[in-house]
Order: sequence, then structure tokens, then C-alpha cells
Amino acid sequence: MSNRDVSGDASGAEVLTFGRSGVDVYPLQIGVGLEDVESFGKFLGGTTANVAVAAARMGRRAAIITGVGDDPFGRYVRKELVRLGVDDRHVVVNGVYPTPVTFCEIFPPDEFPLYFYRKPHAPDMQVSAADLDLDAVRAASLLWLSVSGLSEDPSRTAHHEALAARDPGSLTVLDLDYRPMFWADAAAATAQVQKVLGQVGVAVGNREECEVAVGETDPERAADALLDAGVQLAVVKQGPKGVLAKSRTERVVSPPIPVTPLNGLGAGDSFGGSLAHGLLAGWPLETVLHRANAAGAIVASRLECSTAMPTPAEIDVLLAGGDPNENR
Repeated sequence: MSNRDVSGDASGAEVLTFGRSGVDVYPLQIGVGLEDVESFGKFLGGTTANVAVAAARMGRRAAIITGVGDDPFGRYVRKELVRLGVDDRHVVVNGVYPTPVTFCEIFPPDEFPLYFYRKPHAPDMQVSAADLDLDAVRAASLLWLSVSGLSEDPSRTAHHEALAARDPGSLTVLDLDYRPMFWADAAAATAQVQKVLGQVGVAVGNREECEVAVGETDPERAADALLDAGVQLAVVKQGPKGVLAKSRTERVVSPPIPVTPLNGLGAGDSFGGSLAHGLLAGWPLETVLHRANAAGAIVASRLECSTAMPTPAEIDVLLAGGDPNENR
């Protein structure tokens, strides 16, 4: 049913993501419902694909474990991953299910409805334990997983195998990324998240995602509950109040960075790629969080997701009070 391509450079990934990929189809008319949109742009999409691209833009060796269909969109996903600096050797080509497509509507500043075309199954949820290169999973400096990957088998079992392969103390991040359309109900997601929190070092999510994970929406209590569940660092996105990060010995809040929003989709993935970069760099937590916050703000000010991921220089410009979009 599927095959894993193992061609390519033999060097290991610094950031290895595991999860969703696909094609984002975004309207080129802003503030218009899909029924009235006349033209669209096609972009690489999927949260873990975006995080991999964001890490690559930071200069990290990035790779992704995902699945695509044996179709033109699948070929596009692989081609675009490579073009944007992400190793595609762990992409599984599925001969049964088509590459998923996601449409969105753009109503700035804060309404961006998503429409997922992933039925009956998407190839990224069909990646099995047998498809995994566990040596690559072990060797990755940082493994980034998404809660969505736990929503169905065989992806769920593959995620557990990947976690089991990681050495204790290795840097593993769980994006709490809760998408209701992937689950029977929130309780089903909670049960799966609770099984893996003790196996990851970092958990990242917004207040609603924290409620699904640990039953808390208050940022302080949510962070404490994640720490109690076994993570070493809890990162809680507070919307207009910025981002909170807590470890057992440290508490940092990064205030929001004002930008003019265009499309908020992908901002969290940009935050994630920069967070991974900063954690690997060993920066102080305040620096890691502030730069990740800026990375997310930049993508929120741009139309697309993957190709909108900022460079370190663009983050510097925004933090210095400039406009990183001025010469784009």
C-alpha cells in the first residue's frame, strides 16, 4: 500500500517533525467567502510540514515523517518541501488515498475558517510503525509531534513507537494542536494526550488546547498541570496576553508583538520552528520565547504559511521596531 523513499543525503536531522502535510489553497481575495472567491494560491501546508520549513528557515537541518498520495499534489508537496529546505526522505507515498487539500477563508483580523478535505483517510494518518526509520528518530536532535497524529491508527501506533525509540532526556516536543474535526469528541483526544505527556519534554498549546490536554484554561494552572503530567517545559499561548512558559525553576512571559494581521493561520507553526531552533541553540528561555513570538507575528502578517516563514534576519528587524515585510 505504501513505500518509504530512503534516497538522499545521509546526514541526520536536527529537527524531525512527524505529522500532517498537504496542500493549502488560499483565496487571493481577502474578506470574501469561498463561494465568491475568483482565484486561489497553492501552497505547501500541514502543521508539521510548516514547522519543519520554519526550522529550516532558521538554518536547521530539518526533515519530516509524513504521508502523501501518489498523485500530482503529492509530488508537489515533496518538491516544495525540498525547495524550502526540508529533507523528504521519510515521506511515505500512499497508493490508496489522495493528498489532502485544505481551503480557508480570510477575514482579518481574527477569523480564518478552515475546510479540510481528508476523507475517508489522509495519507499522513496512514504512516505505520513499519514505515518509520527508528534510527533517524533516535538520531534527531529534536523530535516534533502533533496531537493530531494520535487521532487514528496506524498513525497513533507509529507515534507511540517513535516516542518509545527516543532516549530518555532527548528533546521531544508535543504540539497540543487540537482539531475537533479529527476526533469523535474532546474526551477522546484527552485520553490520547494523557498517555503521552509523560514521554515528552516540551508541550506547546493555546488555552483551549490546554483544556483538552489537562482540563485547565487558566494559563498558570494549565502550565502547572502540564508540568505535573511530566513535561519539563510548558508553553501556553495566551492570545492578546502573549505567551507563558514555565519549567520547574523558571517562569517567563513574552508580551504580544503588534503587527497588522492578514492571515493568522501558520503563526503557531512559525512559533514552533523558532522555538525548536532556540531550544537547540541553548538560549535563555526569555530569548527563545521572545524570538518565537516574533516569528509567529511575522507569519500572521502574511498571506501564506510555509513560504511565509521568517529568517533570523527578519525576526531581528521586527524586534528592532522595523517592518520585515517592507522589502518582501
